[in-house]
Amino acid sequence: MSAEVAARPTLGSIRRLSPALDAVIAPDARIETLADGFVWSEGPVWVKEGRYLVFSDVPANIMYRWSEQDGKSVFLSPSGYDGPPTKIFREPGSNGMALDAKGDLLVCNHGYRAITKLDLKTKARSVVVDRYQGKRFNSPNDLAVAKSGAIYFTDPPYGLEGLDASPVKELAFNGVYLLRTDGSLAVVDDKLTFPNGVALSPDEKRLYVAVSDPGGPVIMAYDLGADGLPTSRQVFFDAAALHKAGGPGLPDGMCLDTEGRLYATGPGGVLVIAPAGDLIGVIETGGPIANCAFGEDGRTLFLTADKTLARVRLKTTGLVW
Repeated sequence: MSAEVAARPTLGSIRRLSPALDAVIAPDARIETLADGFVWSEGPVWVKEGRYLVFSDVPANIMYRWSEQDGKSVFLSPSGYDGPPTKIFREPGSNGMALDAKGDLLVCNHGYRAITKLDLKTKARSVVVDRYQGKRFNSPNDLAVAKSGAIYFTDPPYGLEGLDASPVKELAFNGVYLLRTDGSLAVVDDKLTFPNGVALSPDEKRLYVAVSDPGGPVIMAYDLGADGLPTSRQVFFDAAALHKAGGPGLPDGMCLDTEGRLYATGPGGVLVIAPAGDLIGVIETGGPIANCAFGEDGRTLFLTADKTLARVRLKTTGLVW
């Protein structure tokens, strides 16, 4: 370990709620600060080819790059809206991101009000999907890519000034969608107030969706049929008690390890939840955490935590590895 890495400041702590966390995080694990100065950091994804992380600062409309060798740099600006001045956006930038099988970056783009594709080498952009039944999306927020190439994504109104009251909001609901590889688009759920983070279980038979509603902060679970659509839905984890106790943040981004544990940002930090729904620990930075993703050798969890980018080493391997 270099002197520079060893000297990195640490923040927060690990709250251990069950002996089951011992298989996840070592007792001496530290949360390292890697970069700061963001408005609201989001959407981290590790790019294996090149060994770097890309992530969003949604309100600032900037996509950043971070690597161990080079630190933080601007990767794409603007990352979202790139037109003439407008007051319609509350957060105009890129948000959640994921790599497709070809290595292109799929982006939940608030400013485009679409899922876009970004070539990481040329930075050329194209629109993947931007409408449902002819109506523009609100502001796609997060996405999960299945092994088949199908894309699940959420579409709350967070990018729009006025949220649900925005005069440019065309859809009457805030949806969870499935974009199939043949280009067809299906609604997974149109009854959630503020659908946010989304993730698939290791066997892809279950979809998790975070609901970032202070009046009902929950993580939903959907059992999926052969067509990729739900056969049942239930509350997987209710974060109301954590929110009422004053934990900063709401259910937001999430990822899983190969054992099916869910690392879900929520009130208090990153909630480490066993496959059966038991909360076994919390990774706390002292403030709200928007999202998390595995990277490096698959055992580093990167945290986009408000104005900060951080990481913590785990004993488990992320699902993308």
